[in-house]
Amino acid sequence: MTAAETNKQGRRFAKAAVFFVLAAAWVALDRVSKSFFDGMEPGSILAGPYLGLIDIRLVHNTGGAWGIFSDSTFGLGVFSLVVCAALAVYCLATLKSSTFAQVVSFALIVAGGVGNAIDRFAQGFVTDFIEFSFMDFPVFNVADIGVTCGFALLVIALALEWRHEGASGKGEDAR
Repeated sequence: MTAAETNKQGRRFAKAAVFFVLAAAWVALDRVSKSFFDGMEPGSILAGPYLGLIDIRLVHNTGGAWGIFSDSTFGLGVFSLVVCAALAVYCLATLKSSTFAQVVSFALIVAGGVGNAIDRFAQGFVTDFIEFSFMDFPVFNVADIGVTCGFALLVIALALEWRHEGASGKGEDAR
């Protein structure tokens, strides 16, 4: 094996390690943050507002964001796990060509989906507790932050990659 091949294998291993470590750490952070609310009744504001921005208010969410698919907890959990498995397989299969930013984005999306799926199957609802006090927005949690930030990072990473490919003449638009 040449030095270049060894280096490429090392980068793929590092990307896989980043994926697994970050995903596991994000799921753990989500689980720990939600455990503070075990046994509490949902409803009123528990703390805040912090800096006039965020309240802590426990909500048991049986649907998706903005109340879509209300009372579809099991179906949303299954869907979430299927999507997370597909994203994880795709990410790991494309490590050779993926950037670290793409790997990080997939890890956050997968971890967020798994974190909420754990809630759905274990409790029959998702524990949400972060509420913006300055605007009307659904109450959310650490898993949701992972999905949202991971998706935003993925869009940015792909846009930068496409821009780079177009500028270097590799893309179809450069012909």
